[in-house]
Amino acid sequence: MKPTQSDPTVQPVPASVVETVDAADTTLSNPRWAVLALGANLGNRLETLQGAIDALGDTPGLRVKAVSPVYETAPWGVEPGTQPSYLNAVALVRTTLPPSSLLERAHAVEEAFHRVREERWGARTIDVDIIAYADVVSEDPVLTLPHPRAHQRAFVLAPWHDVDPDARIPGHGPVADLLAALGREGVTPRADLELRLPE
Repeated sequence: MKPTQSDPTVQPVPASVVETVDAADTTLSNPRWAVLALGANLGNRLETLQGAIDALGDTPGLRVKAVSPVYETAPWGVEPGTQPSYLNAVALVRTTLPPSSLLERAHAVEEAFHRVREERWGARTIDVDIIAYADVVSEDPVLTLPHPRAHQRAFVLAPWHDVDPDARIPGHGPVADLLAALGREGVTPRADLELRLPE
């Protein structure tokens, strides 16, 4: 019997070639920074926030790079005492997904945690909002960028400022200045609670 010959067309790719391709891929994919705000006021709020962050971290083309401290806040846009308080946080991500795909992923995460959309500003197990995507400014009604009310919401600005003190909202200015103007009333740091980056 002849000794089996290795197929000359199947050769391991040299490491130098792999490195070159990976470097090119990094350049071509052009990841962008995006800011996501998360909030929950039903069920195990901290567990749900962590689960949402982990799910985002499992998304191809997305890496969670920073997670803010947790804040407890009164519900927005409803009568006091009619809903449980929220836990809120902000995540900074690097992503190669376009804004529309990132929005689809955010909605998929909400659905996985049984988010129900029955009323505006209704109670929810989880809310995942895209606050900003790079410096994109868009009036698209499906996804307005930056988020049209982020500059008015201390529960977004406070955790965002924690993870990126130099952040700016296109068209509105520095997050630090917007937060100083709004104040932090009703936005309480929860130092006893912590969210971790996905493993």
